[in-house]
Amino acid sequence: MYENNYKILSELVKSGDIIIPVSEHRKPDGTFDLERNKKTWNAAIERFDRIPLWENGAPDYNPEKDPLQPEPSIIFVPAQGQKERKGTILVAHGGAFQSRTGCEGINVAYYYANAGFNTAILTYRLEPYTRFDAINDMQRAIRYLRAKKDEFGITDKVCVMGFSAGGMLSAICSTHYDYGNESAEDPIDRPSCRPDATVISYGIFTFIEFPAGMMINPFENENIKEMYYLAPEANVNPDNPPFFIWQTISDDPRHSFTLGNALTAAGVPFEMHIFPEGIHGLALADGNNDLGSDLPHVAHWAELCTEWLQEKGI
Repeated sequence: MYENNYKILSELVKSGDIIIPVSEHRKPDGTFDLERNKKTWNAAIERFDRIPLWENGAPDYNPEKDPLQPEPSIIFVPAQGQKERKGTILVAHGGAFQSRTGCEGINVAYYYANAGFNTAILTYRLEPYTRFDAINDMQRAIRYLRAKKDEFGITDKVCVMGFSAGGMLSAICSTHYDYGNESAEDPIDRPSCRPDATVISYGIFTFIEFPAGMMINPFENENIKEMYYLAPEANVNPDNPPFFIWQTISDDPRHSFTLGNALTAAGVPFEMHIFPEGIHGLALADGNNDLGSDLPHVAHWAELCTEWLQEKGI
């Protein structure tokens, strides 16, 4: 079941149809071409056997807010070459919560499916929806995979893997979670939404520490509580799942360092890799990205992460 999703995934990666070169990101007037971006993603995911996260519609979803945003969903892709049950990597693309970077969803899922992991590509809500809507989407996806584990033929272990904004989303969902409600009427709400492992790929999320925090005066900020809630480094606790973090020097790794400091203080295990070259948005750093960047040394992050995920039992 869902084996056809792997075939479609393979076709998309080989065709490169999901990738929009960075030189084509903007319209002639200099504004970001959000319409093309979203239509490209939508055309790709419509080819798959998609799974809506809510059978009767996502809470607060309104197609009139943005006709180019489909309801939140996942695309499940079974691991290749594996017979025993395994966990699942839930992949969250980046795009500043405004757009969708295809190579960070499609290409990454293809890589890890071939590495022997079940993957699920998450389509979460972007602006004008709030960060809390996106959080709800990821938490629901984690619960859904666990509630339907027998249907998918997987274990209940789930790793969240996010890039850029998706990294922020993954970090938030790894510091804010619950353990489910066994008596919930909706069976999807019964499992926990706590991830078993977290992979942060060039996440941008530091709101209260350096560098972003230098510009924030809490006594003048009406949304200080919300700002703290959405700052993963401010919500780390000893119960959080283990983290794998990678970034490059030119992408300001102080974001990663800040989170690493918080994880260290709380005794949460993590592995971190800071590479000397490469800019934001590399995905697999294999040339198949919007930047066209092929950096073999940086590309080792995916191999290192594969070993780490295997050690964590995903």
